[in-house]
Parts: sequence; structure tokens; C-alpha cells
Amino acid sequence: MSRMGDVLAGFHAAWEFESDSVLIRYERGIRAPKLFQALGERRVPLEAIAGVTLTRGKRGTVVLRVEPRPGADPLMEAAAGQLKENVDPYRLVLPADREVLAEYYADELRGLLTESGPADRFLVKAPEGPLSFKAYDGKATFDGRTVNFRWFWTGASSAKWKAGDQSFSVGELNGVEWRSPEVFEGHLRLLRRDAAVAAPTQADLDPAAVVFGLGYGPVHESLPFAAAVLAAVRTSSPVAAVPAPRRDPADIAERIRHLGELHQAGLVTDEEFSVKKAELLAEL
Repeated sequence: MSRMGDVLAGFHAAWEFESDSVLIRYERGIRAPKLFQALGERRVPLEAIAGVTLTRGKRGTVVLRVEPRPGADPLMEAAAGQLKENVDPYRLVLPADREVLAEYYADELRGLLTESGPADRFLVKAPEGPLSFKAYDGKATFDGRTVNFRWFWTGASSAKWKAGDQSFSVGELNGVEWRSPEVFEGHLRLLRRDAAVAAPTQADLDPAAVVFGLGYGPVHESLPFAAAVLAAVRTSSPVAAVPAPRRDPADIAERIRHLGELHQAGLVTDEEFSVKKAELLAEL
């Protein structure tokens, strides 16, 4: 840019133009989209940008947008085109009377771009952990190395209760599938490297997936989570699974009680009940 440190402030975000990047600081006010509040700020290297556009927006606004290169940003890769326009982190909405200034910066940026086409690695930093969120059927946590799913007895299917709580090291994974909670059958599914492990079609039956629902797995929580896991997977190599820590006895007792309810309801056979109960007791 012609002047380092220039700042262009719009609705819900401000862009600071630097010699090698654009630093985007998102507004944290209650009117700002929750995804922006969760992201805080992001530095986008110029090598991660494929192009720049300036278009007329709604109700007397103009929109400055940078187009990230495919594969450059784990957040956008995880989103896979499902983000609504108003929460696109690469859009800066400005009053129409700032159109000339926005065009100036758009031209400056275009003159500095040298890369195009898919990136061979992530160039924009992924959201930092530890991260967690509540889905409809369980709680998902990620510490940078391991993804854990802890099932809720009020929402998890009998198939997931039979499988038990799940733990996946990033070395076991090949990717992440995120389906927005704002559409039917939203979910977060972990894709495993082991092709021999066949995943059920329905996410509510897959122990490697959590399902969303009204109020569960909101975009501002589940999408940064998915992006962080995806970034860790891309930089990892397969490693041996870490043994799960011993469970809280009270937690085990609650699971055995719920297993008994499933057994009495006929959702679990006598043999399945005995085997699963023995597995739970062995975790004490």
C-alpha cells in the first residue's frame, strides 16, 4: 500500500492496510454478527487474496470485498459456501459517501496482488483453541490435539450411547464436514483416515458426528471449531490414539442408569446391555 497503517472503518469492522497484509478488526458490540465477535480480528496476507471487488450494497451502502484464494483460509474451507452474506468475514460494508475512498483502496490492493489459483496450504491463521460448543446430542471439545464428544442422555441416539463417548486425535482424521445449523440436518462430522471405518449416512447415528438443532451448535461456535480442527488435521501426521482418561465414577453411574433405561425400553438387547455395562465398569 502507499501508506502503511491506513484504516478504513465500516459497519461492524475496520480494515487496516499494511505492506503485506490486511488486518481486519471486527466489532464486538451487541449489534455485530456473533461470528464477527467470536473472530475478534484476523490478519489476511496479500498472498491469500485472489481478487478485490467493490459493489453497491443495500440501503445506501457500498461493499468492499476481498476474495480469498481457495484453500487459503480454514474458516472458509470449513464453511464450504454456506455462510450468509451478512456474516461473510471478507465483506466490509461502508456508507455510499465513502465509495471514492473505498475504490482507492480497492485499486491499491489490486496492484499488489501477485497470486491466484488454489493455495497449497492455509495462509490465514485458524481460530485458536481450546474450543468447545454444545450440540443437540453432546458436547464437543478440542484442545488442539484431540477432539472429544461427550454425549447428552437427553439428545444422543441409542447408537451413540452404545458406542460411548468418543475421542479422536487429529492424526486419525482426514477432514471435517460442517453443515450449517441454519439448514435442515446441520451437523459436524469428523472424517476419518481409516477408509475401513464406514460412517453411517445419518449424523445422529454416527459416533464421529454431533448434530445441531435450534439453539445448538450455532455458527459462531461450531464453525470456528470446525476450522480449528481442519487446520490441525492438515498439519498433522497419523499418530497412535491416546488412551482415554478414567471417567468420573458419578458419570459412569449415570451412564449405566441411562443404559438400563434403554434396555428396559427394548432399545438395547440383553447381550448389548451386559457388554456395554462391563465396558463402563472397566473405565472406573
